Amino acid sequence: MNRPEANSRLSSYKSNSINTQDSRVRRHEVTIELRKSKKEDQMFKRRNINDEDLTSPLKEPNGQSPVQLSVDEIVAAMNSEDSERQFLGMQSARKMLSRERNPPIDMMIGHGIVPICIRFLQNSSNPTLQFEAAWALTNIASGTSDQTRCVIEQDAVPHFISLLTSKTLNLAEQAVWALGNIAGDGPIARDIVINHGVIDGILRLINEETPLSFLRNIVWLMSNLCRNKNPSPPFEKVKRLLPILSHLLLSTDIQVLADACWALSYVTDDDNNKIQAVVDTDAVPRLVSLLQMDEPSIIVPALRSVGNIVTGTDQQTDVVIASGGLPRLGLLLQHPKSNIVKEAAWTVSNITAGNQKQIQAVIEAGIFNYIKQVLENGDFKAQKEAAWAVTNTTTSGTPEQIVDLIEKYKILKPFIDLLDAKDPRTIKVVQTGLLNLFNLAEKLGGTENLCLMVEEMGGLDKLEALQQHENEEVYKKAYAIIDTYFNTGEEGAEQELAPQEVNGALEFNASQPKAPEGGYTF
Repeated sequence: MNRPEANSRLSSYKSNSINTQDSRVRRHEVTIELRKSKKEDQMFKRRNINDEDLTSPLKEPNGQSPVQLSVDEIVAAMNSEDSERQFLGMQSARKMLSRERNPPIDMMIGHGIVPICIRFLQNSSNPTLQFEAAWALTNIASGTSDQTRCVIEQDAVPHFISLLTSKTLNLAEQAVWALGNIAGDGPIARDIVINHGVIDGILRLINEETPLSFLRNIVWLMSNLCRNKNPSPPFEKVKRLLPILSHLLLSTDIQVLADACWALSYVTDDDNNKIQAVVDTDAVPRLVSLLQMDEPSIIVPALRSVGNIVTGTDQQTDVVIASGGLPRLGLLLQHPKSNIVKEAAWTVSNITAGNQKQIQAVIEAGIFNYIKQVLENGDFKAQKEAAWAVTNTTTSGTPEQIVDLIEKYKILKPFIDLLDAKDPRTIKVVQTGLLNLFNLAEKLGGTENLCLMVEEMGGLDKLEALQQHENEEVYKKAYAIIDTYFNTGEEGAEQELAPQEVNGALEFNASQPKAPEGGYTF
């Protein structure tokens, strides 16, 4: 997704290493925005809420009068030597921690129930007690980082890993859930889970007979194992998940699909070797096919994955194009959700930062019709990405492709209008594109025509206003464009009337050029 610098046409090519850092910064910006939107739909940590009435008092095992235990009584019961009282205390604690609102996690931790729960986890002779303990710890680990750390520091992880082999299915599933919460806490916790052998454990759990609810939890855990940076997960280990994640893209379940796509989006949000590892699993055609679904919770991570892949090499980008990605991106540029439009425009901009054959594919797919619509009416974040698509084309494209943008797609007016944007980065993108256009116009002998077009579209007024902009780079670029290509004031008028040397001969410019019939050309 390398972006062009104003002073170098070559710097927009993805094969050029100069812009690697710029590329990563841009990708990180988009990822942060996506993570914010993802939090609305899916949590990195999840509490296990009991379906039954959590406020009802517990009954004694013999069915006699109901009782309600205080936290002190719960802890005393859990520390009892009597197995029935242990279970009653453990279940009471779990139910408190499963309250939908304001579960007393810190209070329970303060009363020392975490090491007791971990002791119960190891009691293989009592699977129901193990299950209640696992459930309670799952909900403690769903809390803050400090609360999760308490579970980790008491050495719960290896015991949860051991439970992945339990013959009691709901116990193995609860262990998966707990490990998902721990791994979701950040890179340090994630790597603790990975280094205890979780990948071997969960790969054994996935087969044709895995219940759907269990599979959903496993795939969610897998996505958390792939998530987070600084550092990224150990790739030699997590890449073992890629074939199964690619296969899971054939699922018909929305939750499974969404989390598999998120997992692949995290892996591809990195260097080209990791992108290639995903490409090698044949995931790209499946990801592209998911772009046509009606479910935003799937479209967003699938699009994120595809967008990451086209930040890679030209060959990796070609796989997306060959899989039919461009027509689907054209449809997504018209999507009612603005964040999806922004992502689609960002993805297109990465493709137009590629080679001229790829730009031609974008043109032939009619994508610039939709890019123009985004420039005219899109959300401002989508407009910025659409502007990048134009500017990258003006940098990397052939003269014919660039002239197509102006003449066939009439994209100059909405592009110039973004000089009024409030975001200085967007303004600089447009200024860079304009400089590229003027450089080409000079080579084609069409500078005067382009000046006239820009002026008639209000561009000169906007550039003059930008000379007062608070951003130094913005006003310097505006000044440079005006100073280089537009004659202003009396000095400019005299310059126009003075004889000019053209191809070795002197010519007079008595007036500005008229627009040719049939439209403006270079």
